[in-house]
Amino acid sequence: MARPKRSSITLKHAEQRAAGMESIDPALDLGNDLTLESYSTLIQTLQAQIKTYNSALSDLDDLSRHIKNTELQLRNLSEQMLLGVAAKYGKNSYEYGKAGGVPKSERRRPVRKKANVSLEN
Repeated sequence: MARPKRSSITLKHAEQRAAGMESIDPALDLGNDLTLESYSTLIQTLQAQIKTYNSALSDLDDLSRHIKNTELQLRNLSEQMLLGVAAKYGKNSYEYGKAGGVPKSERRRPVRKKANVSLEN
């Protein structure tokens, strides 16, 4: 499942505010380093950071898919390897046990409980 991408309500509000302030004066300077230019620069910085973050998430999703695919391949190969040992040495051999299988002679059958049936009149 893909990770949710990030957006920012603060960024959207700031973009709208910047558009409104630009309609007042494109070179708006309110003093104390409060300029439309610095405001727009910070907006662009946040946009770039969010874009980088979302791109990294996409890369992580891709890596995750590759890992899952490799795990599946490894699981299948592990099963084939164990079956190969069973075919060569038998399922009741020491070699089969060393390879991670449970030899037939060591398997336990499940104990089933008897159903306690009582007939009430």
